[in-house]
Amino acid sequence: MPEEKTLQRARKDAAEGKAPSTQAGEFVREEMDHIREGKHGARSTKQAIAIGLSKARRAGVKLPPPKEDAASDKTRQQAARDVAKGEEGSGRQPSATRSRASIGALRKESKKAASPDALSRQGRTSAQHRSPSSRSAAAKKAVRTKGKAGLQEAARKAAKTRSSRKG
Repeated sequence: MPEEKTLQRARKDAAEGKAPSTQAGEFVREEMDHIREGKHGARSTKQAIAIGLSKARRAGVKLPPPKEDAASDKTRQQAARDVAKGEEGSGRQPSATRSRASIGALRKESKKAASPDALSRQGRTSAQHRSPSSRSAAAKKAVRTKGKAGLQEAARKAAKTRSSRKG
């Protein structure tokens, strides 16, 4: 069950008219926080993100299942089930035994999936699957929606990153 704080942030994003993927990002962030706090681990960063997206769909975020060529049939079917669960609202309580078993399995996994390095690597590899024009369009949209202060802050952060990477 997601924390109330996460649900509130996602609702706020929805009220502001932000995309479902932005709303779902709050659940992914919560998942990363849980891994960093040591509540549980994940086999990979992809798995941690998938858990967050699943929570988002079950919480009612209108995030569609992945496209046919983007994921396996099994993954898409599970995502569709999560969407249906989110639409029908809270049904019965999840099985305590099953929840305990899945948390127990996740506790045995590594905490490295939420490290800054792992997240950066995941972001870069997923960006490589997109076309240059798609990445460029996303960057241009970010510029439009950030505002002047946001752009200045991003430029400062980029300069700081460049100087720290030099050595």
